[in-house]
Amino acid sequence: MDKQKMQEEQKRLKEQKIQEEQKKQEYAEYVKEVTPKNNLAIQMIKAFVVGGIICVIGQVILNVAQQDYGLDKDTAGSWCAMLLVLASAILTGLNLYQKLVKFGGAGALVPITGFANSVASTAIEYQKEGQVYGIGCKIFTIAGPVILYGIFTSWVLGVIYWIGKMFGIA
Repeated sequence: MDKQKMQEEQKRLKEQKIQEEQKKQEYAEYVKEVTPKNNLAIQMIKAFVVGGIICVIGQVILNVAQQDYGLDKDTAGSWCAMLLVLASAILTGLNLYQKLVKFGGAGALVPITGFANSVASTAIEYQKEGQVYGIGCKIFTIAGPVILYGIFTSWVLGVIYWIGKMFGIA
């Protein structure tokens, strides 16, 4: 009797193992089916083109500001940054920047416009929760660490530079 029970238990465990393997195979097939097929070379080309176009727009702004409006290089650079951030925020508000990001990937996210998009999209997403608890608290969810890291890094480099000047290195 014990042998028969053991055989039945072994048979049941085998069947259970087979069912688990079938489920794993079905899941692997499902994942393969729903996973988007991406061509890395095409994605890289799109990112290069989109990032390049953003940079060309920035260069046109710089050239126009310097040549047509007579601004010095630093002031023209400030205007360029402000206009690119403004354009990115407006395109984010009109829900057009996300389409650009979907097409161009990192090419649209890496320049200053990507940073502006992250701040503006967070503000738009949380505006339902109110000015203070929505926008005020959540606006720097994505951008906050970037700002914090930038400020901290510049402080560390400033201290290093100051110490270097004290010892006549810098």
